[in-house]
Amino acid sequence: MSGRAPPPLNALRTFEVFARHGSMTRAATELCVTHGAVSRQIAALQASLGVALVTGPRHALTLTETGAKLAEGLTPAFSAIMDAVEAARQGVAREIEISCLGTFALKWLIPRLPSFLEAHPEVRVRLSESYAPVDYRRDRFDGAIRIVEPDQVHARTEATPFLAQHQGPVGSPSMMTQLPTMEALTGAPRLHSATFRRAWSVWAELAGVTLPAAAMEREFAHNHSLVEAAIAGLGVGIAPWAFVAPDVMAGRLAAPFGFVERPSRFVFLRPEGRKDAAVDAFRDWLVAEGARSPSPPIPSTGPGG
Repeated sequence: MSGRAPPPLNALRTFEVFARHGSMTRAATELCVTHGAVSRQIAALQASLGVALVTGPRHALTLTETGAKLAEGLTPAFSAIMDAVEAARQGVAREIEISCLGTFALKWLIPRLPSFLEAHPEVRVRLSESYAPVDYRRDRFDGAIRIVEPDQVHARTEATPFLAQHQGPVGSPSMMTQLPTMEALTGAPRLHSATFRRAWSVWAELAGVTLPAAAMEREFAHNHSLVEAAIAGLGVGIAPWAFVAPDVMAGRLAAPFGFVERPSRFVFLRPEGRKDAAVDAFRDWLVAEGARSPSPPIPSTGPGG
């Protein structure tokens, strides 16, 4: 074993926060210290290690190759420390933070969550709404739920598909009764979500439908707004079955043209190699819930009308 003293833990922590944010200012904000304090801690760490961890002008520092490798190892290490501290504070209780698509959380996850909490009273689940890509070298989540395409690669991430992805046109029951054919459907006002503007074209390709130019389009920031707009009769939206199943089954939305299956899947993403019984339990529960979720309805209106 080396006789050299380890570098100061506070300096390592400061460097990890800076590396994760790529900004002295944001690091100082997270640590509740000054910009200068962050700079001094990083300088002290470099002096202690005898290597350069950052390079460039003071206002635009970037990681050296050595700094990047060090940061890559520090982030999961500090996450494990925080998990252990939190577990000690809470006794047997364990809080996990899951990043989730907002509409999926509202329409699919939260209504089912009581069954997980009943089965695992020792685990508390905190949900954070996000649509952004997950990078566990930067993000502190214990897991994330995203829609993942087959060719997407997530470095250093364990990916567990748990729910098929079906999409189809939905509208208010009164509007859909006025659209008896596919031709009528494609001529209706189209609702879009800014989170996936290609929904109509992707659905049309999978359904084998020729999509004419839209007579009218309305765009919303997120899918949950699109769903509410469809319920209100503002037009027809292409939405994942997982997002609209409760409203279709309750009669607030109609989907007479059915849904097509996409290659993408709802996937649970977690840091690769991080052991955590609470996250294991949540992942396994997602897989079980996905398996028992109701399938989308069979089309009552064929492509020919």
